[in-house]
Amino acid sequence: MRRAVTLLAAGVALVGPTALAFFSGGYFDVPRLIAALVAWALVLVGALTSPRPFPGSWPGRAAVAGLALMCAWTAASLAWAPLADPATANLQRLLLYLAALLAAAALLRERVLLRAVEPILALGAVTVIGYGLSGRLLPGLIHLERSFGAGGRLEQPLTYWNAEGALAAMGLVLCARLAGDTSRRVGIRALAAAASAPLGAGVYLSYSRGAIAAVVVGLGVLLAVSPSRSQLRAIAIAVVASLVAASASAAFPGVASLEGSASGRELDGAIMVGILVAVMLAAGAACAWIVSAERSGRVGVGRVPFARRLPAVAVSLVALTVAGLVVGGLRERGRTERVSGPDNATRLTSLSSRRYDYWRLGGEAFVLHPLRGTGAGGFRVVWLRERPVRESALDVHSLPLEMATELGIVGLLALALLVTGTGVAARRALQRESALLAGAAAAATVWLVHASFDWDWEMPAVTLPALVMAGALIAASEGLPERERRSKQPASARTGVGERQADRAA
Repeated sequence: MRRAVTLLAAGVALVGPTALAFFSGGYFDVPRLIAALVAWALVLVGALTSPRPFPGSWPGRAAVAGLALMCAWTAASLAWAPLADPATANLQRLLLYLAALLAAAALLRERVLLRAVEPILALGAVTVIGYGLSGRLLPGLIHLERSFGAGGRLEQPLTYWNAEGALAAMGLVLCARLAGDTSRRVGIRALAAAASAPLGAGVYLSYSRGAIAAVVVGLGVLLAVSPSRSQLRAIAIAVVASLVAASASAAFPGVASLEGSASGRELDGAIMVGILVAVMLAAGAACAWIVSAERSGRVGVGRVPFARRLPAVAVSLVALTVAGLVVGGLRERGRTERVSGPDNATRLTSLSSRRYDYWRLGGEAFVLHPLRGTGAGGFRVVWLRERPVRESALDVHSLPLEMATELGIVGLLALALLVTGTGVAARRALQRESALLAGAAAAATVWLVHASFDWDWEMPAVTLPALVMAGALIAASEGLPERERRSKQPASARTGVGERQADRAA
């Protein structure tokens, strides 16, 4: 009975972010409050049923302490925050995030549950992005709402295009991992390869430069933590399928930017459906053929020859990407007129954005209030008072800068604890079993990169998958229950141990 309850609770934790995505991503009060109540109920279940309801290692405790410190300091900032309602909303959101991390770390302790993390979250991303694409591919049958701000960019059901791109990027990295995981069944690997096509189209149609950069980083990190020939082939298939799907989307105005007459958009969508199905079938077939070749010994499955250099390459890639996004943001200097960026592919090369203004004012506010910050939700008041143009803005569009602006040095310390603790836990988990959560580590990196340059923190449906993966990495870093450790050795061929043995044999 206890195990059944644990499995059910873990399933809710894994599926919950996808369900929340269909309520504007959990951005508004009521869905967010319901999600928080469910999350804390899961924490209670974990406390009653899990053999280790709270992280036992210092990295896991540091990550939890970071989120707890954010909650406590945000609650304290209600005393000096300029607006009570935004500050209270921030506190509610943080309580949801803290509960999600605690629940995932407590409930995802068994191998079967840890192995379910990547496919369930990948399926969730495919579901959300597929829903958003349906209004473009089948406009005569499916009618989705369009906001004025989004223009022709992919936004539903999250209602924010950059968040849609971030979720698609995380899903694409997870699918690339599943397609290259030799411990998975051929059907799962082929389906994951096929799913990379709509996810790649989703990344492109969000016209989010941050999402494109983040997915490149994520795939680089994935190869670094899982440097096998199988993984390299899977990444190649996912990239090719994504590029073909994105290129095809760009060719049809009704799909790319929702332009044209109703009949024209229906024709464009119908053609794109055929192309997308063909690309998915080709990607799935290619993956299935590779799996067959691997199992028959026609192609190798060991480590790539340059595996030792990949961690350094991945670190360099992250650094260069972050530097490029920072430089790009700083070049987006505000003009006196209203910024109105394009809603099609030209947006990818356009610098018509207000990020420079957001960052400049956020930085100035931090300098004025370095210790305690402006208070939770205070940036909107800073912007209203100092903005160079008559445009509204609620967030700094950068998680580190938001912590600095609104919560000061204490907020930055809390964020550092969360990121450092999760990073060390991920390293330990991958050292234990490199094949178990390699995709989760890479996808969490995608979220971190993107959240550093946008307001994903305020979109629970995008942040919760990252926190669930963080909790899974913490749980995996602390080892499996005793009964699973005893039964683990005969199944070593299904883990990274098997991959390393195959490498040595080769």
